[in-house]
Amino acid sequence: MDYKETLLMPKTEFPMRGNLPNREPDMQTQWEDMKIYEKVQERTKDRPLFILHDGPPYANGDIHMGHALNKILKDFIVRYKSMSGFNAPYVPGWDTHGLPIETALTKKGKVDRKKLSIAEFRQKCEEYALGQIDSQREQFKRLGVRGDWDNPYVTLTHDYEAQQIKVFGDMAKKGYIYKGKKPVYWSPSSESALAEAEIEYHDKRSPSIYVAFDVTDGKGVLEGDEKFVIWTTTPWTIPANLAIALHPELTYAVVKVEGTKYIVAKELLNQLVEEFEWASHEVVSTFKGAELENTKAKHPLYDRESLVILGDHVTLEAGTGCVHTAPGHGEDDYIVGQQYGLDVLCPVDDKGVFTDEAPMFEGQFYDAANKPITEKLEEAGALVKLTFMTHSYPHDWRTKKPVIFRATAQWFASIKDFREDLLREIEAVEWLPKWGETRLYNMVRDRGDWCISRQRAWGVPIPVFYGEDGQPIINDETINHVSKLFREHGSNIWFEWDTKDLLPEGFTSEQSPKGTFTKETDIMDVWFDSGSSHQAVLEERDDLVRPADVYLEGSDQYRGWFNSSLSTSVAVTGKAPYKAVVSHGFTLDGKGKKMSKSVGNVVIPNKVMKQLGADILRLWVASVDYQADVRVSDDILKQVAEVYRKIRNTFRFLLGNLHDFDPNVHAVSYDNLSEVDQYMLVKLNDLVRDVKKGYEEYQFAAVYNKVHNFCTIELSSFYMDIAKDTLYIKHADHIDRRRIQTVMYETLKNLVTLVSPILSHTADEVWKHIPAVQEDSVQLTDMPEVKTFGDVTTLCQKWDRFMVLRDDVLKALEDARNDQGIKKTLHAHVTVYADGKDRELLESIEDLKKLFITSGATVAGSRAEASQEAKAYEDLTVAIHRAEGETCERCWVVSTELGSDSEHPGLCPDCTDTVVNHYAN
Repeated sequence: MDYKETLLMPKTEFPMRGNLPNREPDMQTQWEDMKIYEKVQERTKDRPLFILHDGPPYANGDIHMGHALNKILKDFIVRYKSMSGFNAPYVPGWDTHGLPIETALTKKGKVDRKKLSIAEFRQKCEEYALGQIDSQREQFKRLGVRGDWDNPYVTLTHDYEAQQIKVFGDMAKKGYIYKGKKPVYWSPSSESALAEAEIEYHDKRSPSIYVAFDVTDGKGVLEGDEKFVIWTTTPWTIPANLAIALHPELTYAVVKVEGTKYIVAKELLNQLVEEFEWASHEVVSTFKGAELENTKAKHPLYDRESLVILGDHVTLEAGTGCVHTAPGHGEDDYIVGQQYGLDVLCPVDDKGVFTDEAPMFEGQFYDAANKPITEKLEEAGALVKLTFMTHSYPHDWRTKKPVIFRATAQWFASIKDFREDLLREIEAVEWLPKWGETRLYNMVRDRGDWCISRQRAWGVPIPVFYGEDGQPIINDETINHVSKLFREHGSNIWFEWDTKDLLPEGFTSEQSPKGTFTKETDIMDVWFDSGSSHQAVLEERDDLVRPADVYLEGSDQYRGWFNSSLSTSVAVTGKAPYKAVVSHGFTLDGKGKKMSKSVGNVVIPNKVMKQLGADILRLWVASVDYQADVRVSDDILKQVAEVYRKIRNTFRFLLGNLHDFDPNVHAVSYDNLSEVDQYMLVKLNDLVRDVKKGYEEYQFAAVYNKVHNFCTIELSSFYMDIAKDTLYIKHADHIDRRRIQTVMYETLKNLVTLVSPILSHTADEVWKHIPAVQEDSVQLTDMPEVKTFGDVTTLCQKWDRFMVLRDDVLKALEDARNDQGIKKTLHAHVTVYADGKDRELLESIEDLKKLFITSGATVAGSRAEASQEAKAYEDLTVAIHRAEGETCERCWVVSTELGSDSEHPGLCPDCTDTVVNHYAN
């Protein structure tokens, strides 16, 4: 007889190799064919809603690792929630307006901007954006992200724009929207105003100059021959100087140096003496800043005076304590200038070029004018000191070029009018990580009003009309009418139709008795676009609700989408648009450096999926501490792929040993299982509890680690190892075999379900091979429940301790492999010496040798009684000998009892019984 034919070896069509790059696209096609998203939504439609609101990525270019991290994290949450008692729709979105698309069209030569009208150019922008959406959509779907991909929200659609107009109108109605001329971040390279969220900081080398302003009117306090000394790193703003600001409480010294009197803050005098290299000096007199208010000094370049004013923004951190004040080029300058009735002088145009309001420098680019301005100051004898310094300076996040503060007429949202409401709502939101609350709270507390207008073509128009007197017209009638028109025709009509055709029929206004109206030509900040999504998506769609349960985006969105969404939502509804906010870090290379094409360290998601598969990428996302910056490289992904291989092999082993198992026929009740089998079900139950807790708390690394450890420790290193003997060698219906299969079946179903939000493709692939499952996909099931087995304390204490003791035996067997040449554990006989309760525990276990996977095991006595050849380990003393007897031809156990049946002389008694009673015929 061929004894191999009597062994019940694993059988499964589930392949060992994942072959994910080829298998996943086929699976995604199956999902589309079966309309998996719709099936999930139909199955959960009567459950409570859970809304993860998608922050819209920008529709330009292929997705990068940051996109992949973001979308996969969201998919984990949505998939888990849909399997945990909730109806969890996922509506993906896209941000589609703004400068990058304009730039992409013009730089790539796709359009000749000069030959197109604004409306025609906008149409080209829309076509480009929609094409980018189609490309990115397929890439996101390739990640395995499940969602309503056929019905995303897009900021350029008619319905979205209509709702955005309503948000603007509601804010205007409450008095939060106003137009004013004040300094804002201005990008000469983009020729547009920018919001704080569009600013990033880079080092810049700038001239550092100290300039003397001659006193012209001392108001009886100063003698009139003194000079105020100011400091600035922007010489180009000197032509716009209208004042010098002092702090009212600071003490200022009149310092005489070689016959010249300078005025500086007394506390800064010592360092200024060193800076100016004054060989000797004398303090002539001192004054409080408040005493010098309204004195005057001559502008060093022009025939006009600069007023000395007071401001609490003046500090001693740098400079001289006398602050150069140009109300058209600084926020603090503007605010304090308003208090003194100063003009808002801004002699720089949209391109950053000086106008005729800056004589001598007209036509020069502001940055290039630093040198000639400094030279003119030196000619005038006003330049005290010139050096250069490198400092952090604001740059346009798109063009990467420096920005300036420039006063222009802009539309603003008055944050100060509802700041306290914003701060209150921030405190009511759950933040993960917790520091996110502090970060956004401080931003909102300290921020100025929000500049929401942009001087561009591609965006949602600001829906404001002007009467003949130039005054803006915003009311319910105009807002509702424009919103209705945009919903029907789209916002391009603002640039295609005449103003009169955009107004309600028969519209009249006292401001335009002749019926002549004009319209605003600026568009809204793109952050106003995306920040309106709570209204344009959550309120617009019947299957969604506001506030969302969670927003999840990168940590840069505290100054971006988290911020703008909060501002518009609180302004309109009084409430935050989200109940919880989760943020993630940035993706870096394997060495922790920023990814850069020029450096060549960029990891591209599409490339990873072609080489390793989306599930490897998803498993990597689960493995990292995403709330901090995360590293990714080929080596890191290979390590993750190895973990995936272990998990896949675990599934394959379980499937292979369930080929003849029908849970409806063969399952054994918990009470009829062995203690080891019960222990494994309790451990499985612990896994279910811990994994679900990890998902609930958005701690996916905890899920990853729990699953990985369970597969490698409890299953691979223990249960699956000790089960092989019974599974392969006992006859099919042996009770011990059915017990183990029962545990394995429960383990397989639970494990596949638990990992399905992460390993979405692999879980579905395994599901199709599990016996007796009814659902077409694991996605159409629920997470396993945590079960109650009664009091399992004693059981767990016993077997937890046994696992510790078993580790000592395994170490001893490994040592014997190296020292005694006992290559296979079945060639060994283990003699164990233990003390106290450990010895009692080991003596209470039947068939100890099966748990050690040896041919013999003896508990011989206390550790003090150990034989000379025994070796001491942490908890046990162990001796390893070669097992006596011969090797069974069927099970390979070494036994002294071979040949109990003359027809099967090479079999041990157990195998003889199995073969004779179950395979003889």
